[in-house]
Amino acid sequence: MTDVWIVNASPVITMAKAGYLQLFHQLAVDIVIPEAVVREIQQAPPSDPARKILESGWGGRASPNEIPPTIVEWGLGTGESAVLALAAERPGCTVVIDDFAARRCARSLGLPLIGTLGTILRARKKGLILSAGQAIMSLRAAGLRLNDQVIREALDRVVGEKWPIG
Repeated sequence: MTDVWIVNASPVITMAKAGYLQLFHQLAVDIVIPEAVVREIQQAPPSDPARKILESGWGGRASPNEIPPTIVEWGLGTGESAVLALAAERPGCTVVIDDFAARRCARSLGLPLIGTLGTILRARKKGLILSAGQAIMSLRAAGLRLNDQVIREALDRVVGEKWPIG
């Protein structure tokens, strides 16, 4: 994992709604949000926590020079494609993305990768939060979609917590 994270919309949206957005800056030296992702988040109502935080200047902005054919062929959304293309242009950056197809694309390109669940697990291991399970419950209430079995296994294996649901 690197100190510069290039973040997609869904992690920003769910972390902002659940009150955990500060963890990004506690875990990474720099947060970069592609302009395509910013535009996506700005489509939310003015009261949306993610939109409000972006409008306050949170995170750095950048755009990839181009979306290479190796990313275009995956048929991903504009935001996901911009995140991956920007990371491909900036070797050593970590992609923060939850979309399954985008994660597969990142792996195929050899890009360092973390998602919202991984961010929470890392924060718990560093003592930045008291309970990864409680954070995940809050994130689910904010719209994060994760399988109970995936959560159960990750909590047990990475931080030794038990998942109370399912």
